[in-house]
Amino acid sequence: MSTVAPSAEREGGVLSRRYLLATLGMVALIGIAAFESLAVTTVMPVIARELDGEQLYSLAFAAPLATGVVGMVVAGNWADRSGPRVVIVASVLAFGVGLAIVGTAPDMVVLLAGRLVQGLGSGAVIVGLYVMVSRLYPPALHPLIFAGFAAAWVVPGLVGPVVAGTVAETVGWHWVFLGALVLAVPAFLMILPSLRRVGPPVVAPGEPRVAWSVGRIAWSGGAALAVLALNLLSELPLGAAAAVVVVAVVVLGVALRPLLPRGTLRAAPGVPTLVLLRGLVGAAFLGSDVYLPYMLSSEYGFSASASGITLTLGAVAWAGASWAQGRLGARVPQLLGIRIGVALVVVGVLSAVASPLLHLTPAVVIVGWSLAGAGMGFMYRRFSVLVLRGSGDDEKGFNSSALTIADSSGSAVALAVTGAAFVQLGGAAEPIAFVACFAVALAVALLAFAVTGRAVPRDVT
Repeated sequence: MSTVAPSAEREGGVLSRRYLLATLGMVALIGIAAFESLAVTTVMPVIARELDGEQLYSLAFAAPLATGVVGMVVAGNWADRSGPRVVIVASVLAFGVGLAIVGTAPDMVVLLAGRLVQGLGSGAVIVGLYVMVSRLYPPALHPLIFAGFAAAWVVPGLVGPVVAGTVAETVGWHWVFLGALVLAVPAFLMILPSLRRVGPPVVAPGEPRVAWSVGRIAWSGGAALAVLALNLLSELPLGAAAAVVVVAVVVLGVALRPLLPRGTLRAAPGVPTLVLLRGLVGAAFLGSDVYLPYMLSSEYGFSASASGITLTLGAVAWAGASWAQGRLGARVPQLLGIRIGVALVVVGVLSAVASPLLHLTPAVVIVGWSLAGAGMGFMYRRFSVLVLRGSGDDEKGFNSSALTIADSSGSAVALAVTGAAFVQLGGAAEPIAFVACFAVALAVALLAFAVTGRAVPRDVT
């Protein structure tokens, strides 16, 4: 017996003639964005050595996170005003221009400029595509297309790091970005016919269009500038760096308040702590993840493709644990599930601290990072479920976007701290520099574990 609504049956499935090109194009664009976010972790050590950009290593990761927040906020507001068509066209163009700049960059400064543009586009395009789904597909097909989006994130995690490392070793790291640009063109062309069917929002006669949220956009820009300033600390003298830290932290705190639920920064019980936790665990995981290939390359002599295998194993563990979490359902209480996930991240980051500090076999950090990936997979979906469950109808959109903003902002701040420590302690030539980076991530993971009790009432399953 069919479970699809009659209207959906008349329209056909997500791979029917009506939706085939749109489905394939959107899933491909999501997959390319996912591949880029993972591939750069594998090839950035190669880029940093070739372009003599070790001091700006962390900024190469933080830059797209910072501008991505701005892209999300602007895209959401723009789509509410004018529909997803103009948002998707503009964001894909920005993403492509960013890829072209990075792929042809002669030095690290130009590469960073490209990463800023790339992040702006990738943050915006995700929002535009989600709005396009809501406008183009009947509600009965939404779970299927979103399952395709989820797969588009999982598959690059399984093969992306190794593919990126192999490309960098054979034809050069430039083609990790230029190749993605080449693939993005047909993906975009596939969704164009369907974009023409998605017009602007219908406004009742006499009612104005949704206004520009100038304040929220300005706050997101302020947060992005503060994050970027923090990531430039290693380039400044000690006195100037101290002043920048004070100013940037104040600006970041003020700018994030309107973008996050009230009480997030003080871990108020419920949704605010869930949003805070999403930022903390993201910071702990990514703060370690970006330095793992660099450490394996510098300390253990791994090639780019070999170090990418570690990231692949972490992604496999993430996907497997996410599947297991879905199968177990309510048999694992939500609070326990989050605590198990954070504990596994702590174990994984601890293995990253111990490996260069005690000169352990690389198998320790490889196994440890698989555990960290499993921890992320086991708890990550819980944040969205619990935030939606704890939000009123007029808060669901705001609180859902706050999860992503907290994730990006927390990771970018962690990268600022680890980047400054990495450079000040001698960079890749000194094992203690890697130890310090992983120790920062470990401290964040322990803080996350300490506040888990405020996220979920004990009677919630």
